Amino acid sequence: MPIDVPAVRILIIDDDPAICEYMQTFLEKDGFVVKTLSDPTLAEQEVRQGEYHVIILDIMMPKLDGIEVLRRIRAIDTDIAVVIFTAHPNLDTAVASMKLDAVDYIKKPFNVDEFREVLARVMKKKGLARTPEEQLHKIIGDTIRGIRKDKELTLKQMSRRTGLSISLLSQIERAESSPSISSLYKIAIALDTRIQDLFGDN
Repeated sequence: MPIDVPAVRILIIDDDPAICEYMQTFLEKDGFVVKTLSDPTLAEQEVRQGEYHVIILDIMMPKLDGIEVLRRIRAIDTDIAVVIFTAHPNLDTAVASMKLDAVDYIKKPFNVDEFREVLARVMKKKGLARTPEEQLHKIIGDTIRGIRKDKELTLKQMSRRTGLSISLLSQIERAESSPSISSLYKIAIALDTRIQDLFGDN
């Protein structure tokens, strides 16, 4: 059964329509679902309705600056990944955006490859899969964590039972590490389950 990779939805908020169009074009070519907003005052309503995974937010905008928009977004959603980008970087806005849990701060004009790297980092941090392999790692990690918690086992206890390090077990659960068959076998035995059960419902 093929693994379904969920679409990653991105909202771009920038008062410059040319930048919105440029970013939308290259992000859609990369397979993202993208919407753009040139009016920052509409951001709150869009975030409430849109179920976005990532927001790319300009700082310097008329009507409402990016920091205020970010503050309003955080009042609605504390988990959504927000990447700030600006042609006028300075320490004050960098500190303010980080305090509001922005995941990155990029200077305009940006290099497309660097921007892709930032997005890849953001998605890994937020557990968003782009490939069937990444999605499988996420399913395995979520399943292992779920069974472990059901059995009220700590990572330390799992480490003792499997002989695997706490760090590796944690990385497998967070889908940051690709588990070997040998590791999965040890984990299955430690959880008193079958190895195939670690692959979720797929």
